[in-house]
Amino acid sequence: MKSDAVKKGAQQAPHRSLFNALGFTKEEMERPLVGIVSSYNEIVPGHMNLDKIVNAVKQGVAMAGGTPVVFPAIAVCDGIAMGHVGMKYSLVTRDLIADSTECMAIAHQFDALVMVPNCDKNVPGLLMAAARVNIPTVFVSGGPMLAGHVNGQKRSLSSMFEAVGTHAAGKMSDEELEAFERKVCPTCGSCSGMYTANSMNCLTEALGMGLSGNGTIPAVYSDRLRLAKHAGMAVMELLKKNIRPRDIITKESILNALTIDMALGCSTNSMLHIPAIAHEIGFDFDISLANEISEKTPNLCHLAPAGPTYMEDLNEAGGVYAVMKEVADLGLLHLDCMTVTGKTIGENIKDAINLNPEVIRKTDNPYSKTGGLAVLKGNLAPNGSVVKRSAVVTEMMVHEGPARVFDCEEDAIDAIKGGKIHEGDVVVIRYEGPKGGPGMREMLNPTSAIAGMGLGSSVALITDGRFSGASRGASIGHVAPEAAMGGPIAFVEEGDIISINIPEYKLELKVDDAELQKRKENWKPVKRELTGYLARYEKLVTTADKGAVLSINV
Repeated sequence: MKSDAVKKGAQQAPHRSLFNALGFTKEEMERPLVGIVSSYNEIVPGHMNLDKIVNAVKQGVAMAGGTPVVFPAIAVCDGIAMGHVGMKYSLVTRDLIADSTECMAIAHQFDALVMVPNCDKNVPGLLMAAARVNIPTVFVSGGPMLAGHVNGQKRSLSSMFEAVGTHAAGKMSDEELEAFERKVCPTCGSCSGMYTANSMNCLTEALGMGLSGNGTIPAVYSDRLRLAKHAGMAVMELLKKNIRPRDIITKESILNALTIDMALGCSTNSMLHIPAIAHEIGFDFDISLANEISEKTPNLCHLAPAGPTYMEDLNEAGGVYAVMKEVADLGLLHLDCMTVTGKTIGENIKDAINLNPEVIRKTDNPYSKTGGLAVLKGNLAPNGSVVKRSAVVTEMMVHEGPARVFDCEEDAIDAIKGGKIHEGDVVVIRYEGPKGGPGMREMLNPTSAIAGMGLGSSVALITDGRFSGASRGASIGHVAPEAAMGGPIAFVEEGDIISINIPEYKLELKVDDAELQKRKENWKPVKRELTGYLARYEKLVTTADKGAVLSINV
C-alpha cells in the first residue's frame, strides 16, 4: 500500500507516534488510508450539508475495510461573490483547490481518495487534482437544491437576478421582490437549474468519476446519503482493482463528457473546465471540438435558465444515465470507457430508461438538432468565444448592432439599469478576462439586468469575461485573446457594428484590418493595481481557450 511509506517499518516509528497522537488504533493503521476531501463550509448553500455527506462516506469506507481520514477543500459561493470584487476570487480558487489537494494527498501518502465537492470551481478543481494525484478516487457531490415556488411557479436563482432587473425597470414592487428573495432558494444544495455546479456534477457522471445520481439526486433526499455510503464502498473496490483516475479520465471519456454537455445544455463554464481537466492528462483540448460534436449531438434538455424544468425533474426522469442512453443509441459515445463502478460506460447505462420525454426529449424530437454550446470565431475572437446557444432566443441567433463599450462590469450595469442600452445594441464588456480582471468575473448581473428590463430578445452581450450558468440570452463570453493581452476586443470603439451569427459560428467586428492595426498601434491597456494571490495569478494564468490554467510558460 502507498500508505506503508508512513506506517510500516522501524524507520516509520516517528510517523506512527503521530498517528497515535491522532488516536489511531493499530487496526486502523493496518488498513488502507482513504482521504476524504471535505468541501464543507458554512457560507455556501451547496456546501452546508456536506458534513452529513462526509460522515456517510466515512461509514461506507469503514464498512468496506478502509480507514477514512477527512481533510478540507475551500469553495466560494458564486452567487454571494457576484457583482463585486469578490467575483475575482471565484475562478482562481479552482487552481488553489487542485494544488492544495495534491499537496495533502501526496504529503500524507493516502492510498485512495473520495472527493466531496458541490459548487462551481470546487468540482473541476478536485477533478484536476484527481487526475494529477492519480490514486483510486470516487466523487460524490452534495446534490442540487430543490426549486423554489413563487406565485405557483417553479423558480430558481436566475429568476432572482432577473427580478432585480425587473424591479429596476419599475415593473416589480418592493414587496414582490422580497417574495422572490424569500422563496427562490428553499433548501441547501447547488442552485436548482443547469448552472455550472450542476453541469459539472452531471459531467462527472459522464466522465465516469461519479456514481449514478451524483449530478441529480437532490441534496435533501436520503438517497444522497445512500449514494455517499456507496461511494465510500466503491473506492475500496477501485483500490483492490487498482483502477485509477487516469484509467477513467481519458481523451475518449472527455469527449463523452463534451457530448453529454451538448445534450444537457450545460453552462458555458464547462468550456473552461473541460480543457483544464484535459490538460492534467496531457490532452491538448481544442475548444473548436465543441462545434464538431455539437453538429452531431441533439440538445435534449432545457433546464433552467433555458427552460421551465429543474434538476429535481431531471432526476425523476432518469438522470444523466437516461440522457446518456438516448445519446448512445445514436452511436455518439465511447461505451468502452472505464468508470468508478469498475464497469464500462456501456455496462452502466444499458438498462437506463427515459421516464419523462418532456424533460429528456427523445432524439427524434430534440429541442434542436445541434448541441447546447457553440464556439464562435472571427476577427473579434480569433481564438474563439463561447455561447450557450440553447438559451438564446431564435431572433438573436443572427444579430447585427452597434457596440456599447465598457471597460468593466460595473460601468455596464450602471448603463443598463440607467436606461442607456437600447434594442439592437451589442454590449461589450472587456478587461474582465483571466488576466485582465484578473479572475474572469461572471457577468450574471448584467445579463440578468438585460433580461429583467425586457431586452433579452434584442440586446447581445460580448465579453472576455465569462457567464454564470444562470445567464441566458445572446451572451457570448471567453473572447480570446482577451483585451489585456491586446486581443481585438480591446480595439472596439463605441458605435462599431458587430455581427453575430451563431448557426455559422461567426463573431465579426465590421471594421477593416487597416483601421484595426491603427487602433492597435495607439492602444494602451487598462492596468489594475494588484496584490496578494491575484497578482501571482495574473502572472501565471493562460487564455480562456486553454482553460485558464496556470503555466510558467505564459
